[in-house]
Amino acid sequence: MRACICSSFAPATTPEPILDTIRAVGADLQLIDGHIGDAGKAATAFASSDGYFNVATLREPYRAEGNKTLGYELAEQLEWRLPDVVVYPTGGGEGVIGMWKAFAEMVRWGWLRQDTRFPRVVVAQAEGCAPLVRAFRAGAEYATAWENPTTHAAGLRVPGPLGERRVLRALRESGGEAESASEEAIRRDTHRLAEASGIDAAPEGGCALAVTRTLVQTGRLARDAEVVIYNTGSGASYR
Repeated sequence: MRACICSSFAPATTPEPILDTIRAVGADLQLIDGHIGDAGKAATAFASSDGYFNVATLREPYRAEGNKTLGYELAEQLEWRLPDVVVYPTGGGEGVIGMWKAFAEMVRWGWLRQDTRFPRVVVAQAEGCAPLVRAFRAGAEYATAWENPTTHAAGLRVPGPLGERRVLRALRESGGEAESASEEAIRRDTHRLAEASGIDAAPEGGCALAVTRTLVQTGRLARDAEVVIYNTGSGASYR
């Protein structure tokens, strides 16, 4: 029997509270010099050589399927309708992929009306790591890896999202947008989000709010639109 049933690979720059949680649940934590893409390569190599099941982003179907709850709960809490816009802080892309799949399935299953209009999907990224924003603006089908990714929002520091084709397709099919925010704007709106909502927001959520403000200010989002902003982490993970 193996002494360890889980090995986790993470960038050495990952916020320490997140690493502490991994250690606390008994995983064998391997710190990698580099970004999350480098950690993913290490995980894939380890799984291939040692017979472990690889649960890295989009290496199996279950995580994207689980992310469909982002869409299910949204519709349920709005009494089985959808908002005009959803703004999602996007790293690997599974949240967008899961939501977009959920919207279509709810119509097919009769949970939503057949004439339901899907929300415009907005991808929010950090200026220091915005491969999806760059690809969307260029009209590209694929996103090229971001060089030297830098942002304090660890969940957004994903230079080469594996799900880029599906994310970009969702943006275009929904008439959506992709925008990035500076580190200063992310910090400012993380605090603003926490103060206004009472939620211990993570920088990822602050990025989503900052991007929303930019889109409204530049006229790309209507001021009277019903917008749902996702916060994908806890501020406690960054202390």
